[in-house]
Amino acid sequence: MSSIVLASGNAGKIREIQAILQNDNILPQSQFNVVEPEETGSTFVENAIIKARNASQHCQLPAIADDSGLVVDALQGAPGVISARYAGVGASDQDNLQKLLRDMQGVPDEQRSARFICVMVYLRHADDPTPIIAQGVWEGRIMQAPAGDNGFGYDPIFWVDDYQCASAQLSPDIKNQLSHRGQALRILAEHLVVQ
Repeated sequence: MSSIVLASGNAGKIREIQAILQNDNILPQSQFNVVEPEETGSTFVENAIIKARNASQHCQLPAIADDSGLVVDALQGAPGVISARYAGVGASDQDNLQKLLRDMQGVPDEQRSARFICVMVYLRHADDPTPIIAQGVWEGRIMQAPAGDNGFGYDPIFWVDDYQCASAQLSPDIKNQLSHRGQALRILAEHLVVQ
């Protein structure tokens, strides 16, 4: 398989994607000094395509991109597509997490349902009219306080019923089996094998 550029600068995502796909030919866009595009889409699919197209154009290689986020029912789907910048442009994971906890104050446990959503896109080239699109959904709940040191983003406040702990308390292997990104990547990998 020829090289594929991964349209992400997020170190946590890059580690997860490389671990799940187990492919040494997947190169982060940082190796090519790709400037990240503005995510102007209103959906995860639109933003993933914007990122993949940008990386593919700059690198002249096939590209994989994801757009993912946390959807909280009590907040009418927020933070959604702006999960990475929920507390503002340039916000840290901790800033975003603390804003979400503030926004959820007073919401009882039974109304704290949420899910992580990940859309992965593969473009054969920048003008690919038929991108491969895969989606994963991971159901959970928003906790009252953070727990755990693994993962990134909202993992410390995302309760995983099956394991009775926060996502950030799971080992990377278990998280990759369960997570929205893991689900989407396995679907995408099946399609890449038949290419």
